[in-house]
Amino acid sequence: MQMRKLGKGNLEVSAIGFGCMGMSSGYGPPKDKQEMIALLHAAVERGVTFFDTAEVYGPLKNEELVGEALAPFRGKVVIATKFGWEANTSDGGKWNALNSLPEHIKQAAEESLKRLKVDVIDLYYQHRVDLNVPIEDVAGAVKDLIAEGKVKHFGMSEASAKTIRRAHAVQPVTALQSEYSLFWREPEETVMPTLEELGIGFVPFSPLGKGFLTGKIDAETKFDSTDFRNTVPRLSAENRKANQALVDLLSSFAAQRKATPAQIALAWLLAKKPWIVPIPGTTKLARLEENLGAANVELSADDVRTLEEASAKIKIEGARYSPFHQQLVGR
Repeated sequence: MQMRKLGKGNLEVSAIGFGCMGMSSGYGPPKDKQEMIALLHAAVERGVTFFDTAEVYGPLKNEELVGEALAPFRGKVVIATKFGWEANTSDGGKWNALNSLPEHIKQAAEESLKRLKVDVIDLYYQHRVDLNVPIEDVAGAVKDLIAEGKVKHFGMSEASAKTIRRAHAVQPVTALQSEYSLFWREPEETVMPTLEELGIGFVPFSPLGKGFLTGKIDAETKFDSTDFRNTVPRLSAENRKANQALVDLLSSFAAQRKATPAQIALAWLLAKKPWIVPIPGTTKLARLEENLGAANVELSADDVRTLEEASAKIKIEGARYSPFHQQLVGR
């Protein structure tokens, strides 16, 4: 597995990481714990060194799973986690309240350290920008944690270029994590020029369009009742039918390259910038191996241009988030 560096802090990770959320939440019921531990071990054996989790996944369960699974590999892997949510007592204890107050960040870090069974958090992201707390205070709190040796690198998620600049002035930002794929290319205009200017790495989540770009989902697919994709407008049955044209394009291109649509989608991201590290998630060994195979698919500048020109002619239908989640991005 090739390695890449995120940010000027020289955080070195595998070119393809592993998004762990779906093992515990988001895409239906939690998966079998021992099976997921075995899969995480398989990822390490195949060269993956970058694993992504968050306290809100589960909630808390995913950090516990990742902590237990990766305990044998301390010092050999990089674990990223996130802060910024807490249980909303007015909403039955659901984790839908933002809280990036400095004291809350520091308490959350202590708890994440215990669940992850580590002495230091490699990369600590603010999960969503909290408009009630100046970003300078957030960056300052993480700076304190770094000074205390409890965090190595500061990250942000779904933040705007303006907010990234303000945070970076207080504590250098190593990486931004936001959605980015051939299914969602807005970051190219909104944040990537700023990331390049400041020397900040980019970690695209949902690099396979929440599974849609794999070609394994179509208009007839039924999601589990607990699958958050039921709330994603662009993944409604009607919009999946309209957006199938993008998957057909990927499939056609992939057939010419003796690859899969997922591999082409990931290879496109890797070809865009050397400081981009996608984190596809899966709960199946075959899909893990397929995703990692993308690192061996080299796209030329002409390939990238061909893909982009063809996909630009396809109108993607539907918003990428529900109204609640949409209001929390790009702030």
